[in-house]
Amino acid sequence: MSQAVPARMAVKLHRRVCLVLTEDAVLAEELLARKKLAGEVLGRLSERALLIRPGRIEAVLEELIKMGHTPQVVGK
Repeated sequence: MSQAVPARMAVKLHRRVCLVLTEDAVLAEELLARKKLAGEVLGRLSERALLIRPGRIEAVLEELIKMGHTPQVVGK
């Protein structure tokens, strides 16, 4: 009985990044549909995780609050 060897994949670890983690994929889509927020997003890491441009956390927080959300900030 032979064991399967796991495939290798490149992994990058980044410190001090800002992510917006939503409760579901629909909310992430809603945020990306908003022009002011979409411009601050560097990429979508998963259905629920958005990577925010460096130094733009305050602008993102302001826009989320304008939209009626109550963002929880962790590690600021």
